[in-house]
Amino acid sequence: MNETINVTRSSMPGFEEYCEEIRDIWDSRWLTNMGVKHQKLEAELKKYLDVPNVTLFTNGHLALENIIEALELKGEIITTPFTFASTTHAIVRCGCTPVFCDINPEDYTIDAGQIESLITDRTSAIMPVHVYGNLCDVEAIEKIAEKHGLKVIYDAAHAFGVKKNGVGAANFGDAAMFSFHATKVFHTIEGGALCYRDAALEQRLKDLKNFGIHGPESVPFVGGNAKMNEFCAAMGICNLRHLDGEIAKRRKVVERYDALLGGVPGIKLNAKQPGVESNYAYYPVVFDGYKYSRDEVHARLAEENIIARKYFYPLTNSFDCYRGQPGYDPDATPVAKHMADRVLTLPLYADLALEDVDRICRIVLGRKAGKIKKGCCTSAVHALMQQP
Repeated sequence: MNETINVTRSSMPGFEEYCEEIRDIWDSRWLTNMGVKHQKLEAELKKYLDVPNVTLFTNGHLALENIIEALELKGEIITTPFTFASTTHAIVRCGCTPVFCDINPEDYTIDAGQIESLITDRTSAIMPVHVYGNLCDVEAIEKIAEKHGLKVIYDAAHAFGVKKNGVGAANFGDAAMFSFHATKVFHTIEGGALCYRDAALEQRLKDLKNFGIHGPESVPFVGGNAKMNEFCAAMGICNLRHLDGEIAKRRKVVERYDALLGGVPGIKLNAKQPGVESNYAYYPVVFDGYKYSRDEVHARLAEENIIARKYFYPLTNSFDCYRGQPGYDPDATPVAKHMADRVLTLPLYADLALEDVDRICRIVLGRKAGKIKKGCCTSAVHALMQQP
């Protein structure tokens, strides 16, 4: 039986490198509460992302909840159902109402052309989602927000390190949330961060993530606990050193997939966005009119211990927990529904062997298993793929 290939696999620094990074944690016993590693990672992220303000959190979800609360948002927040559960749940848990906008079929991000039609006197913000490393139409969204006096919070969980015309995703909107979960291109095991324009938010966010405590005898605000610990911060420090190299490896995997699956009738690949430097976060494939359905491809891969993911499926506006509530209707977002029923993300991570990519593509294409010599050029592999 073949070894299992998961849809993603965490990038890790060398064991010795991580041990060396955490050595002084052992000496100081300062394990959490915004210690030296926490401070160092925040500083390094500011440099890497080229932003003035970064606040770390224990995960991206709590970062989303905290920025909604910090901005004192009420009423309705326009977002998309083509996202992970966290986006919608954060809005609801903060007492706001998600208003679902459909996506555009080219890059799967929110359809900016439909946003204005959803704005009411109860709308307080827009929460677009960068998807698979594809960026939203940030210019159009900014114009809409300025026109109507709305805040913009980007769920940028998929977009760490992505740039548009040289400007990083962290710089768009009033705030951008990044997830540093172990499955992401850059991770801290568990973790997240907010990047934001208004420096005045820094203290408010610290209050929210640390019980509102200002000192041993001073607690002027009500807050929770969403602090990143020192071991997670240390992992982030190590991983950041290698990130550019990891992204370059991911790019090679994507290019191999593109060469083997591109141009196949019924298979739609992720289109390159003009001016965008991708982080190659995911490899989504839409099976629309293909000889196999998405679910059939998913099952064929699973038979060979290859774990692909229906991502995003189901849509958040069809979740059981929201069923029957006003506004939660997947039929109202037909493009998102169409994509959710047909999209499959194939395995993608920095150390995925190109030979394994070839095997995955053979299964997707329904070709017979056959040996491909290690180091075989892409054109030769493509020719082999055309064999029945």
